[in-house]
Amino acid sequence: MTDQPTPTKVWHEMQRGNARFVAGEPRHPRQDVDTRHELTEGQRPRAALFGCSDSRLAAEIIFDKGLGDLFVVRNAGQVISDSVVGSLEYAVAVLEVPLIVVLGHDACGAVAAAIESTHAEAAPLPPHIWRLISSIVPAVRRVQRASAVDGVFPDEIDAEEVGREHLRDTVGELLHSSELISAAVAEGRLAIVGANYRLGEGTAVPDVLVGVAEND
Repeated sequence: MTDQPTPTKVWHEMQRGNARFVAGEPRHPRQDVDTRHELTEGQRPRAALFGCSDSRLAAEIIFDKGLGDLFVVRNAGQVISDSVVGSLEYAVAVLEVPLIVVLGHDACGAVAAAIESTHAEAAPLPPHIWRLISSIVPAVRRVQRASAVDGVFPDEIDAEEVGREHLRDTVGELLHSSELISAAVAEGRLAIVGANYRLGEGTAVPDVLVGVAEND
């Protein structure tokens, strides 16, 4: 692609693709043999997407994209790590994507595990799983404190609110962890959108917008 899309235009493209998916009218673009052959010469994705590994979050399907359109990084609970940051820095510095989408979702198993881990009677988790979900626990604690009455935590907390808090934490940690990415945002070359995917509706609802203008 020879055009230089702005971050906002690319996000609007993704919103239009999501709207087609929600309406049951996907175009399934760039999934043909010619596109496959063309991409052997190299890639120039329109955006990078960092999302949860949940099998229901197939990025290209949700946003009605095709081969070569999205540079996708995923792990359980969309938790920031060195490998995630390095992959996204590659997308920005080498592939020159103008947009990073961080995609969480409702009914997230990693969020549920983080909530369960805070219960006094919770069984110990395998160490690798604990290291993964431990990054979500601060969001759990904040929601617990906000929901407390007279200093007493409720028996149940809102998992969707924890998910939203964790999504915001993830975007903030990405900016804090990567000077390359935060500089690209400051220069207007890159934007970051944190969105929550609604499993039942199929909608990707933006919650955090960094560097995205309403009109572009």
